[in-house]
Amino acid sequence: MAESMQGLKRTHRCTEVSEANVGQLVTVMGWVQKSRNKGGIIFTDLRDRSGLLQIIFEQGEGDEFIGAQEFEKAEKLRSEFVIAVVGKVVKRGGAANENLKTGTIEIRANSLRILSEAATPPFPIEADSKTKEELRLKHRYLDLRRPDIQNNLILRSKVVNGIRNFLADEGFLEIETPILMKSTPEGARDYLVPSRVHPGNFYALPQSPQLFKQLLMCSGYDRYYQVAKCFRDEDLRADRQPEFTQIDMELSFVDVEDVLDVNERLLQKVFKESIGVDVALPLPRITWQDAMDRFGSDKPDMRFGMELVNVSELVKDCGFGVFTGALANGGSVRGLNAKGQAQMPRKKIDALVEFAKGYGAKGLAYLSVQEDGTYKSSFSKFMSEEELAALVAAMDGEKGDLLFFAADSNKVVWDVLGALRLELAKQMDIIPEDEFNFLWVTEFPLLEWDEEEKRFVAVHHPFTMPMDEDLPLLETDPGKVRAKAYDIVLNGTELGGGSVRIHQSDIQEKMFTMLGFTQEQAQSQFGFLLDAFKYGVPPHAGLAYGLDRMIMLMVKAESIRDVMAFPKVKDASCLMSEAPNVVDPKQLEELCISINIPAKEEE
Repeated sequence: MAESMQGLKRTHRCTEVSEANVGQLVTVMGWVQKSRNKGGIIFTDLRDRSGLLQIIFEQGEGDEFIGAQEFEKAEKLRSEFVIAVVGKVVKRGGAANENLKTGTIEIRANSLRILSEAATPPFPIEADSKTKEELRLKHRYLDLRRPDIQNNLILRSKVVNGIRNFLADEGFLEIETPILMKSTPEGARDYLVPSRVHPGNFYALPQSPQLFKQLLMCSGYDRYYQVAKCFRDEDLRADRQPEFTQIDMELSFVDVEDVLDVNERLLQKVFKESIGVDVALPLPRITWQDAMDRFGSDKPDMRFGMELVNVSELVKDCGFGVFTGALANGGSVRGLNAKGQAQMPRKKIDALVEFAKGYGAKGLAYLSVQEDGTYKSSFSKFMSEEELAALVAAMDGEKGDLLFFAADSNKVVWDVLGALRLELAKQMDIIPEDEFNFLWVTEFPLLEWDEEEKRFVAVHHPFTMPMDEDLPLLETDPGKVRAKAYDIVLNGTELGGGSVRIHQSDIQEKMFTMLGFTQEQAQSQFGFLLDAFKYGVPPHAGLAYGLDRMIMLMVKAESIRDVMAFPKVKDASCLMSEAPNVVDPKQLEELCISINIPAKEEE
């Protein structure tokens, strides 16, 4: 039967007790990890968020022993009982446990209170759980007791505090922006919230605080930041959630260099203070074009080489129609060198060809350089020995190497070889797991062509400033305009991104024209921001980090769900609370909403 605290006060968390407390009477509280009755003496491992501490219950007289009635209670202890223990700190009688922070001491209990009994949990509460994720997320309140998940969330809190302290010292103000706002286009799907007092109208949950933080710059707040909840109704992946947290910032009277400087120092401080990683400054930079040409990705993993090589010029007159056909259609032929993989079995090569097809390739050409200097290739019969030798030389090929080639549009070639590069690196085990490799990717394209809508769309958003020297191209060749946009990449994952914003009305008008907006449409969608710009707007720029993703990389978690307290699963549902769910018809009636779910087609 559960007992009350009765004025008892905890003096220490479990791992706050140390050899410095030997001989002292302490009060500790937590959950029973396990309890072992050895006949007349009971060993209990007590757990709280700080770690484990061994408690000994032994009958006898004195402050290192416990009375008969209390000992009977100790005999009833089971996993996950919540208890309070008063006892004396002593050195361990047996060998020290080097795996525990408290491995040299123990508590000899003289008082026990069972604050709460517990049913047998559906899975063990332990680190590195092998229990299926679905079961753990169904009972997330138990899963959150596991030491590795607790350590992730403790680190998350530490990182946020470090960011707040740094930005405050840099003159930033923490200002909250609305959660209920107006839906705007040019992004992912909004989550919509019906309004009861405005029937038929809807709020949108913010995908980011973008418009409001720009308004704050118009209002003279100079440097803003926010730990912001954001929402996107999109398909999920391991590093995506329908609701997520951004570290969001905006600065006035700045250009690209100012934003990159403050954020480099922020990353250096946070990574050092939270996980002890030294980040050398300045961080390396690469333009978007170079990133795509060299790595086939706008978020390249720079922890290993295996760069793409453009061999288009070399093969433009060869006899292999796959290569020449791609070039005739305005595409390119590029390759990568898997060093030392010439003896890769044909079955594995065929699997890589299928892998490439998943990224849009029609196929994948390959050539292996044998130890005797001869070549094995899927296309050797279409090229002369001299042409093959020149191709191998261009790829820096040596005996024992395996070369792969893709031929198609630039986008397909980049997608295919960028993905293949990562897959080969994993299979070859050449990625240094303990390295934190930061990179700025700059000068993104401002616009990209949307084939479905037959118009340009903004790569980032409609308020991104073009590179100054590219402004004349807005009207003559908009597809070539580069943006003052930048992403911070860590180990091949985008940590955050931002841009310098447009603050001149004439450039903003041109941007809207490029995006196919009429003046009326622009005013309808973004009128409150455009009106604010009429009253004096400073040059401004910003950046936002995905906090969840940052923590995931810091702790090397496999899923973003391991660093969030209550995550959703891939269909955007919560297994624990069973959200989303049906609501009372009366609520729908108040909101003037009727439900019309399409009937499922019979198979």
